[in-house]
Amino acid sequence: MLTAALRSKVDQLWDRFWSGGIANPLTAIEQISYLLFMRRLDALDEKQRGDAEFLKQKFRSAFAGKYETRTRKKRPREELRWSWWKQLPPEEMLDHVRDNVFPSIKNLKDSGDLFSHYMQDAVFIIPKASLLVEAVGIIDEVYVELERERQQSGQSFQDVQGDLYEYLLSEISSAGKNGQFRTPRHLIQMIVSLVDPKLGELVCDPACGTGGFLLGAYQHVLTQHTSAEHCFVGEDGIERGLVGDQLTDARQWEVLRGRMLYGYDFDTTMVRIGLMNLLLHGVSSPKLGYMDTLSKRFTETDRYDVVLANPPFKGSIDKGDINEDLRLKTTKTELLFVNRIMNLLKVGGRAGVIVPDGVLFGSSNAHRDLRKMLVEECELQGIVKMPAGVFRPYAGVSTAVLIFSKGGRAEHVWYYDMQADGYSLDDKREKVKANDIPDVIERWRLRDPTKDIDRTAKAFLVSVNDIRKNEYELSITRYKEVPYVSISLPRPAELLRSLKTIEAEIASDLDELAEMLR
Repeated sequence: MLTAALRSKVDQLWDRFWSGGIANPLTAIEQISYLLFMRRLDALDEKQRGDAEFLKQKFRSAFAGKYETRTRKKRPREELRWSWWKQLPPEEMLDHVRDNVFPSIKNLKDSGDLFSHYMQDAVFIIPKASLLVEAVGIIDEVYVELERERQQSGQSFQDVQGDLYEYLLSEISSAGKNGQFRTPRHLIQMIVSLVDPKLGELVCDPACGTGGFLLGAYQHVLTQHTSAEHCFVGEDGIERGLVGDQLTDARQWEVLRGRMLYGYDFDTTMVRIGLMNLLLHGVSSPKLGYMDTLSKRFTETDRYDVVLANPPFKGSIDKGDINEDLRLKTTKTELLFVNRIMNLLKVGGRAGVIVPDGVLFGSSNAHRDLRKMLVEECELQGIVKMPAGVFRPYAGVSTAVLIFSKGGRAEHVWYYDMQADGYSLDDKREKVKANDIPDVIERWRLRDPTKDIDRTAKAFLVSVNDIRKNEYELSITRYKEVPYVSISLPRPAELLRSLKTIEAEIASDLDELAEMLR
């Protein structure tokens, strides 16, 4: 949704970091996040000052009082403002930001801002004064352009600001360790639409990464409470509305922005990036934490109404550190995370999780045990088979989406054989017309055991009894039928006569050609 001018500014920022010696996209995003946070603190403080003056209330600035420099001198905290230090000479600016401003952010943990809390092990590694000056200048230009775009488009500032950060995140072009990579936003929107979280429900992602699923849940609830005239259909074919004009009670906004969304990740860098992503989209108090949710230290169970996740596919956990609540006898994280999600849900809670295809048909005891748990102890409602290219260029693995609720038992499982997601399935991932996502959502809402019986169709239902007979195998290829097409072929004698006729014609043509060449 960003204009070409804004995209150009962000591209400039990437180019400056690349040429300035910070080539790793994840590292660059983290350093940019620090700068964005510094600017956000200054802007937020000024806004709160203005609001207090308008309401004739008392106000104490976050930059009031003094701070202690590295040399133990006391200096006015006003010097920590973005608007103050950005005017310093280059070398002096770099020294001041590295030695004073950055450490002051790390010491803001008592202010209630989670981003500051998780800055404790952060490192400021912008190496050159010229790079810092250029980055600060571009970020200021970006925010001027954001404000101009906001006024022209009618979007809220947090929406365009959030789109800016989403565009930054889209530049992550390589998978990290342990199979981490960013889930495409249109797939997140599809899964969130299928699970359908509601205002006031507790939503969790136990491997949250950049916070995409939590952001998707937030925007889905906003859409539910946005008038039709303020909604639009995005590029992914899904209706969205980010105004939330039907949320008329301040307590509803407080619930949505500060009490609904919970996430965990075992990488503090991802926690910081996820927090910044949610903060810039207007989620004032996301509950993100540093935690390996498969480990013995994690104790939450039976808490959440909705769990949404794309957990790491590859890798394993130390057997001695696996939480005793996890019943599967395996160290494979793709299996353990589904077990963890089951445990996190309240009875009646709903989940949408991406898994590699092997989870659906793997032959190990742990694979079979997990599938039996999904069918017999949960209500496995649906499986969307996604095409293999949806995670390129990160990975070419084939994946599926599991939709299930805790407790109860399904009589049928709904399958969808998704062939296209609106983008080419090669490494380029260019926009194309073919897109099954709107159809997935529509058919999910209209699924009917009396009608969805044609197993040659894209969407069909399978009886749980059939799944039991197949020893709980869940692969779509086990149940989808290939339509038989009758082809009428000529009799062998007719084919032989035709071949002789063709042979005679060729011989005649060759004789003519030989005459012409004499």
